[in-house]
Amino acid sequence: MSRKILVLSLALVFISSCNDQPEKTTTAVEVEEIIDKNSKNLKGTWELVGFYNYKDNVVVDSFNTSSSSRQLKMYTDTKVMWCKHKPADSSEWFGYGTYKYKDDTLTEVLDFGSAVMNEVIAEKKAFKFELQLQNNRFQQIELDEDGNRIYSENYKRIE
Repeated sequence: MSRKILVLSLALVFISSCNDQPEKTTTAVEVEEIIDKNSKNLKGTWELVGFYNYKDNVVVDSFNTSSSSRQLKMYTDTKVMWCKHKPADSSEWFGYGTYKYKDDTLTEVLDFGSAVMNEVIAEKKAFKFELQLQNNRFQQIELDEDGNRIYSENYKRIE
């Protein structure tokens, strides 16, 4: 009787191992890529594409960036760096620091920047924005002291 069970068990193992198509396993890198594509996060490289101006918390004006200058932001897990390229003075606008975001709030704390930005940083190190984050776009919205929207910088993901 035990011999019959052994033969039957071996036959079942053999039959189940004769699948024509090999089972595809997902690697850790593929899983991370799937998570990155399907989740909203700031990690990556972003390019400024336009602005909105608000009145009474409603967009009243919008415009695209100028083709004569570019602004990029790069976020790692904890660090942010941004730079603005202006052909007349390509090194004058940049900043570096840390950031945090939770829910709809983005806070960037700059450690240092270009000469002009260091003057701004001497007065104000932390920059707090309302954040509207989609998979490949985000808006950082400047608020006044009463929490009303003033303007936004609108970015698209480039990497």
